[in-house]
Amino acid sequence: MASVHMTDAINRPVDYSDDVIRYGVIATMFWGIVGMLAGLFIALQMAFPLLNFDLPWTSFGRLRPVHTSGVVFAFGGNILIAASLFIVQRTCRARLWSDGLAWFVFWGYQIFIVLAASGYVLGITQGKEYAEPEWYADLWLTIVWVGYFLLFMGTLARRREPHIYVANWFLLAFIVTVAMLHIVNNIAVPVSFTGVKSYPIYAGVQDALTQWWYGHNAVGFFLTAGFLGMMYYFVPKRAERPVYSYRLSIIHFWSLIFIYIWAGPHHLHYTALPDWAQTLGMTFSIMLWMPSWGGMINGVMTLSGAWDKLRTDPVLRMMIVSLAFYGMSTFEGPLMSIRAVNALSHYTDWTIGHVHSGTLGWVGFVSFGTVYCLVPTLWNRPRLYSMKLVSIHFWTATIGIVLYITSMWVSGIMQGLMWRTYDKLGYLQFSFVETVAAMHPFYIIRALGGGLYLLGAVIMVYNLWRTIGGQLAANEPLDGPVPATASLARA
Repeated sequence: MASVHMTDAINRPVDYSDDVIRYGVIATMFWGIVGMLAGLFIALQMAFPLLNFDLPWTSFGRLRPVHTSGVVFAFGGNILIAASLFIVQRTCRARLWSDGLAWFVFWGYQIFIVLAASGYVLGITQGKEYAEPEWYADLWLTIVWVGYFLLFMGTLARRREPHIYVANWFLLAFIVTVAMLHIVNNIAVPVSFTGVKSYPIYAGVQDALTQWWYGHNAVGFFLTAGFLGMMYYFVPKRAERPVYSYRLSIIHFWSLIFIYIWAGPHHLHYTALPDWAQTLGMTFSIMLWMPSWGGMINGVMTLSGAWDKLRTDPVLRMMIVSLAFYGMSTFEGPLMSIRAVNALSHYTDWTIGHVHSGTLGWVGFVSFGTVYCLVPTLWNRPRLYSMKLVSIHFWTATIGIVLYITSMWVSGIMQGLMWRTYDKLGYLQFSFVETVAAMHPFYIIRALGGGLYLLGAVIMVYNLWRTIGGQLAANEPLDGPVPATASLARA
């Protein structure tokens, strides 16, 4: 009899807390457009320096962190929080631990974004590589992030499923490690509690090592582990197939989180950092290739027996292409960590191309695919307004990515080769200004690629707006070629 009651309890429908997730999806797209607009503008500033107006607030140096933080922490952070709260409820069959805490996390995170962005524009930062905001914004984010951790753990603790699905492993690793990175890297002593300035506690080589321990693991846990958690839920649901290998998911999870944490020093080749530390970072970076490809292979092979869906479902196609970009970026990263390759690539536009193949291709596409999955379910719509617009978005953004990363690859390798070219007398053959002039056409191509990517996001916003309004495009069947959203809602 007890087992019968237990089964009834597990199968009983759950009233999920989805209102805060709806707001998170809207915030995701809002900040995405803002961050991409800033990115397009600073790309045009690089191609046309006259766009650096005689205003300090619109200079490249102040808008660059607005762009990076806008697309990584505002766009990426909002979809991570929203998707994680959606996933943890469905996989645990339990409502969020606290609705009030969920709303505090959402609005608290939006306040942090505004505090950080305003600081960037006004020139109030710690002045590090990632232009971290000052102590007051960091302190507020710490409070919000602790609330996020408690909310996620509290929901896991009240789960009605005995098993913790692997997506939650990745999401929890992302939450815990980002908290550790943020606190250790951003520790600072305020000049006064009524002022905005502070002094860092690290200096010199120690500061550089701490900064890149933070920087590379922000990539590893914010931009990789968190989005792998999203992938492990939405790719199988969209494909209506089980994960290809659950054993592989566990192996590459533990490998990834152990190896990634050591890889940061490869950003500091040929610096004052001791050679042994540089070599350690390079070694662990090369080792990262294996667990990274474990996640890519597991996601792609989940389509075994359902490859035909790629022809008919542009949302699933976007997710699988994101995994292809993930695989490419996680091969290129270890390659660039090798000291001999790094001697050519570092400080050049090759690094910019590498970063954007990961952010635009992997992070961007898996986020877009997740939002496309979430919106019909959260607003109880039979399907998206138009699958044709999803396909247009996919191809527009893909062409934009290809233009962006190929122009930066060519520009970066050319830049590195020009910097190391000597004449027969042993003098540098090219001045720095000559290298900048040679890169000008590639900067224009980069801006064009970024513009196409932004155009795809605008098309997506229109599609989502019409979907939320309950409209369906004419001449598209109601059933469509995509899996019914009801199956996602039942998950």
